[in-house]
Amino acid sequence: MTQLIVELCQNHCGDRTLLSEMISAAAENGADIVKSQMIFSEDLTRRPEFDEGKAATDGTVLAIKRPYETEYERLKKLDLTEDDHRFFIEECKKYRILPMTTVFSRNRIPFTTSLPWPERIVKIASYDCASYPMVSELAASFDHLYISTGATFDEEIKKTAKLLKEKNKEFTFFHCVTSYPNTLEMCNLRRMQWLRQFTDSIGWSDHTLVARDGIRATKAAIALGADVIERHFTILESDKTKDGPVSITPKHLKELREFSALPQKDQLKIAQQEIPDWEMILGTETRDLTHTELLNRDYYRGRFGSKIDGNWIYNWDETITL
Repeated sequence: MTQLIVELCQNHCGDRTLLSEMISAAAENGADIVKSQMIFSEDLTRRPEFDEGKAATDGTVLAIKRPYETEYERLKKLDLTEDDHRFFIEECKKYRILPMTTVFSRNRIPFTTSLPWPERIVKIASYDCASYPMVSELAASFDHLYISTGATFDEEIKKTAKLLKEKNKEFTFFHCVTSYPNTLEMCNLRRMQWLRQFTDSIGWSDHTLVARDGIRATKAAIALGADVIERHFTILESDKTKDGPVSITPKHLKELREFSALPQKDQLKIAQQEIPDWEMILGTETRDLTHTELLNRDYYRGRFGSKIDGNWIYNWDETITL
């Protein structure tokens, strides 16, 4: 069956009790892996162009507006401590579900690698798919890397695949659309087959809007042969957290677990019934990034960094060893 990863993101609200309840719900309803995020607000970088945003004279957005102080204060309230991350792993062991995390800045790699992971697996966000120093450093300590490829150019994906193959590492490439939320028309699920040329393990990280699209895109990806699915997950009402609108509930998770157990011909029949305009969600194997994806790439690639001797070091900086 398709491996199901639930992404807790910051839907835990920085609350250890809620974090534990989310892990329990994920395990009870069929997730294989529960994923945290190694985000620390102090790693947020200040970049003036995003404090006010930029636009051309015709109104075209050139840089999104995301003021540093507002974002820092938001993130600070959601921080997990290093001890919370240890607690996360212990709770996953308690509920017999595999833990994993996404690392967002290279200075957190030593701490991440020191933790007692039951299996040495790690996630790399799409904005760091082309951060080759970070990929190399994580590959040195983990056995299997799960890497999203949204907002990454084809040549960058090819280079990352080559790097990991040279290191004899197992890896999964996720197709995703880095527009939050994305529509069914934007899913372009044929892209998974393009990724299959690089690895036997491919998947779909789904950011569709649950209230509008339910779990139809996820079912379609499973029916099309996704080896792994990643979805944001919540046990709260969708309006209680920033990622709530694109997060599935325990009920959705259970439905996906049951769906993934069906024969593929039955999966395809159900998915096509739920999405009558089937070609709409398939798209093409290759495409240009949209303007929105390019704007998000510009902001999120440098959102977090490592402050060393008063200077910001980014995840792609080749000449720095942390």
